Amino acid sequence: MHRFYITPSECNNRPLILNEAEAKHARSVLRIREGDRVIVLNGEGKEILCETQEVRNNSTKLKVIQENRIPPINFEITLYQAITKGKTMDMIIQKATELGATRIVPVLSDRSVPDWDKTKSAAKIEKWKTVCIESIKQCGSAWIPKMELPMKVKEAINDSRNSEISLIATLQSDAKHPRVHIDSFHSEKGHKLKKIAIWIGPEGDYTPAEINTIRTSSLPISLGPLVLRSETAAIYCLAVLNYELQSQS
Repeated sequence: MHRFYITPSECNNRPLILNEAEAKHARSVLRIREGDRVIVLNGEGKEILCETQEVRNNSTKLKVIQENRIPPINFEITLYQAITKGKTMDMIIQKATELGATRIVPVLSDRSVPDWDKTKSAAKIEKWKTVCIESIKQCGSAWIPKMELPMKVKEAINDSRNSEISLIATLQSDAKHPRVHIDSFHSEKGHKLKKIAIWIGPEGDYTPAEINTIRTSSLPISLGPLVLRSETAAIYCLAVLNYELQSQS
């Protein structure tokens, strides 16, 4: 069943109305016709079964059949991702959404994007939010991750202190498998881990000075002996953390 996105405030309207872009996609690409059933997501846990009433290129009316409230997963993952060049950041955000990241924090590191233009940051964030929306429509998640404004390393470190543990992917010799740190948390705290942060570097990784600074509040984890691209490392870490956190006994 095809999925569409409508903002939380607009989800209170009856009938529901797909905006021009969504309506055009529904009619011209997906070939939606009157009487077809579709799913509407609002990104805040609401999943709505609808029946199409009027299908036009500039708007489509939807009759609400049933509303479901989908609870969020019982843990939160914040991805501190150094901004990468080109379209790889879009792909990282797409996959982070599919893999259940709760928050995505773009990090301005020395080796990421030195010419980051603050005047264009609002447009970039809106583009990344659109990537998140398209991702939940594809994967069926009822929740959109919170897309934060870019932060410098020290600012992001302060932000990460809200997590119960913070991890950084590194090739350093003392790095351990994420499970080791998760199990240690269980042993010390006596309860399941609920809030975790993961740091992923840019092409060429964080500088040694940045790694040392991040490690003042983060534990090193290993992704194996191979040097992974930033986007591969992000996907790897999020997949492993999802598995480990869902497997908590």
